[in-house]
Amino acid sequence: MSNPTSPQFSEELDKAKDYAEVWRIVKQTVEYAMGKRGGCMMLFLDDLPLQLGAYYPVGTNNIVLNRALVDVVEVSLSDKVKVNALIYNLLLHEYLHALGEMSEVGVRRQVVEVAKKSFGETHLATELARKSPWALLKDLPLGAHNAPKRVMEIVRDFEKTGKYIV
Repeated sequence: MSNPTSPQFSEELDKAKDYAEVWRIVKQTVEYAMGKRGGCMMLFLDDLPLQLGAYYPVGTNNIVLNRALVDVVEVSLSDKVKVNALIYNLLLHEYLHALGEMSEVGVRRQVVEVAKKSFGETHLATELARKSPWALLKDLPLGAHNAPKRVMEIVRDFEKTGKYIV
């Protein structure tokens, strides 16, 4: 018998409006599925090679997300649910690295586990976790992306630190 999923996660992810809302869901699903919590993180957006979704600089509280990739996906798919599922998977992967799992194989396995427990077998976030986020990109013309590199930027209000639990 499998663990019950939390239906609010699916609805919240599908309706998320920005990085901070997707991030909140990443943290909630990791706590729900694994019982783990990390410290506050910062999100930076940078134009990276399109084959790289995001990275976690070891020993920091930073995640760097590929802004160019997200831009291409947003323009090409025009589907916020798919874009949110992609961003969720990329941020979840890097968050698990930040929580101490350095093995790529281990992190990939944990991403599938967290998504499955949180969203169920059929949600797009679980499907992307199982197949890899690149499955969503297979029909997109990524090779033709030649935009000039922009300055790295920090996402303001990514981590809502005004609330704390006593």
